Amino acid sequence: MADNGCGFPAPGLHSFLFKPIATFGGFEFNKVMLLALITTLLVVTFFTLAFGKAKVVPGKLQMIGEAGYDFVRRGIVYETLGKKEGEKFVPLMVSLFFFIWIMNIWSVIPLAQFPVSSIIAYPMVLAAVVYVVWVSMTFKRHGFVGFFKNVTGYDKELGGVLPLVMVIEFFSNLLVRPFTHAVRLFANMFAGHLMLVMFTVASWYLLNSWMIPAAGVSFVMTIVMIGFELFVQAVQAYVFVLLACSYIQGALAEHH
Repeated sequence: MADNGCGFPAPGLHSFLFKPIATFGGFEFNKVMLLALITTLLVVTFFTLAFGKAKVVPGKLQMIGEAGYDFVRRGIVYETLGKKEGEKFVPLMVSLFFFIWIMNIWSVIPLAQFPVSSIIAYPMVLAAVVYVVWVSMTFKRHGFVGFFKNVTGYDKELGGVLPLVMVIEFFSNLLVRPFTHAVRLFANMFAGHLMLVMFTVASWYLLNSWMIPAAGVSFVMTIVMIGFELFVQAVQAYVFVLLACSYIQGALAEHH
C-alpha cells in the first residue's frame, strides 16, 4: 500500500500488481493466473460432476447445475437468439457466464480477495472469443458482401448520409465493439475492487487511531460494498453474455 504522508496506506494501481509465485524460464506465474486457473478447474469440475452421470431423477448437484444451465439457456440465449438458432450457442454462453461470475466472486473470498476480471487481459481474451464467433458467423451466414453490409449498416434508403453512416458503423462494429465489450467488465470490477480495498483499509486505519467511531462507519460501508459488489459481479457476467448473444443475433439477422 502507498502512504500519502498521513500514515493512511491509500489504495492505488499497486493494489493490482502481484509478485510472481513461480517463474518458468522467462514466464512468471502470479496470484491472478492461479485464480484464473482455479476458476477454470472449478467450472469444468462442477459441470462434469453435475452432468457426467446425469439421472432422470437428479441429485442435488445435478439440480443446481440444471438450474444454472437453464437460467443462461432460457433467460439469455433463447430470449435473444430464439430456441432454434440459440441452442448451438448455449454451451459457449453457459461457460462464459460461469467463468466470468466466478472470476468476479474471488474479490470477496478470503485469502483470494481479488477479482480476476479487474486485469484487463482476461476480459479482452473473452471479448476476442465472442468477436471471432460473431465475425465467423456473419461470414458463414451472409458471405463477404453480406458481411460488409452487416458491419457497415448498409441501407440504400439513407441516401446522401449513407457513406458517413457506413464509415461510422464499420469502425464501431469492428473496432469499438470488442473494446467496449471488454472494458465494460474490466472497469466495473476494477472500480469495485478499489472501493472495497479503500473501505477495508480505512476501517483498519481508523480503528488504530483516535477516530474509532469513524472506523465503525467505514466497517459498515465495507459490508454494504461487499453486498453491492456481489450483485454487480453477477450482473456483469449476465451483461457480458447478453451482449455476446446480441452480437451473434445481429450476425444471424437478414439484411437487405
